[in-house]
Amino acid sequence: MNRYPRDMTGYGATPPDPQWPGGAKIAVQIVLNYEEGGENNILHGDAASEAFLSEITGAAPWPGQRHWNMESIYDYGARAGFWRLHRMLGALPVTVYGVATALARAPEQVAAMKDAGWEIASHGLKWVEHRDMSEEQERAQILEAIALHTEVTGSAPRGWYTGRCSMNTVRLVAETGQCAYVADEYADDLPYWRRVGDRDQLIVPYTLDVNDMRFAIQAGFAEGAQFGRYITDSFDCLYAEGMAGAPKMLSIGLHCRLAGRPGRAQALQQALAHMAAHDGVWFATRLQIAEHWARVHPPKPMARPSQMDRDSFVAAFGGIFEHSPWIAERAHALELGPAHDTPRGVHAALARIFRRATEDERLAVLNAHPDLAGKLAAAKRLTPESTAEQASAGLDALTDAEHAEFTALNTAYVAQFGFPFIIAVRDNTKATILAAFRRRIAQDRATEFAEAFRQVERIAELRLMEKLG
Repeated sequence: MNRYPRDMTGYGATPPDPQWPGGAKIAVQIVLNYEEGGENNILHGDAASEAFLSEITGAAPWPGQRHWNMESIYDYGARAGFWRLHRMLGALPVTVYGVATALARAPEQVAAMKDAGWEIASHGLKWVEHRDMSEEQERAQILEAIALHTEVTGSAPRGWYTGRCSMNTVRLVAETGQCAYVADEYADDLPYWRRVGDRDQLIVPYTLDVNDMRFAIQAGFAEGAQFGRYITDSFDCLYAEGMAGAPKMLSIGLHCRLAGRPGRAQALQQALAHMAAHDGVWFATRLQIAEHWARVHPPKPMARPSQMDRDSFVAAFGGIFEHSPWIAERAHALELGPAHDTPRGVHAALARIFRRATEDERLAVLNAHPDLAGKLAAAKRLTPESTAEQASAGLDALTDAEHAEFTALNTAYVAQFGFPFIIAVRDNTKATILAAFRRRIAQDRATEFAEAFRQVERIAELRLMEKLG
């Protein structure tokens, strides 16, 4: 099957109400990345020094060499930055993304994290790129990270964020069954479930914009005030959405060696004070958010049209366009994906086939529709869909005079255009149907042909909305 795996739809126009505890208007989640001692370094068995997220402009790996300046910048994060942020954040629920080998080299910091009641999630075994790892190598590193994390902290991680991940990371972590959430996605302002193999994995998406990493890239923050303002602007936007009835989640990403510097920490402290001054703010760990979401919005079994085989797809949708299963047959061969697992998604696929069909094929679809309140209806030979649609507008209970008018209009319309009058009955009443009938019978054939096509597509859309909800 030709399938596109990315989900570009998500919650769409109507995201769910997260029902945050206490009726909170926003959930604020602070992440402290602890990577110092887990970065690329020949001391750690790596081929070169680290070159990512530091104060060194244009840093490049030094193959086979230690990079003294790079090491000392990372050392600052462990020696000074961590403790500054720990004093500032200690009373708040914080999630630590802890690189397992970095945690193993930081017993004092780990003890402080635990004393503060912070969640310590896994940030992988080492703070290195995973994109070129084989699936077997990455799987082994994930299992080793969980084992080392458990040794160092005393409990296994319930959350996961690799960061420098591969296309396999989320699937491999989900396969362990270990984590209540995975954060290696950035696709939403709310948690969401992802089907991974035979299980549903909760994704609690992270952020790369409300993140101090932007101090270490070219298109980033140059001073603490910019970061602080960006945090408060993000908070204010999401808080206003929450006040309007659509609560969201704000993630804030910090690094010991970056936000732990004095000029940046000051701006962070001001942003925290701004958020704390508002009512209805739920500061939470990612695990608290994940556990809340799993209780309030557990995964639900759902039809996934894009994953159906051809026969199942045709059986489900072959009757959406009246007596025209060939439309579903051809639609199944399109590039379908998660975006087509909704009523409008399936409709978009079916409509594409209808629109690209020959004029004779489309005319056959028009002629497959029954007359309104015609002989087939009287003989109870309509499809169940058509029967219900006509009944919804009272066309199954006409007076003698109304029946006579419909019969006359049907006869005149077919004689003039060569196909039956078609209208999305569920959008109308008996009166508006008659008015449309009288108006449209006076149109030229090309105009009416186009109108009939639009009505056929609308009927299909309404049927799918009812079928798939």
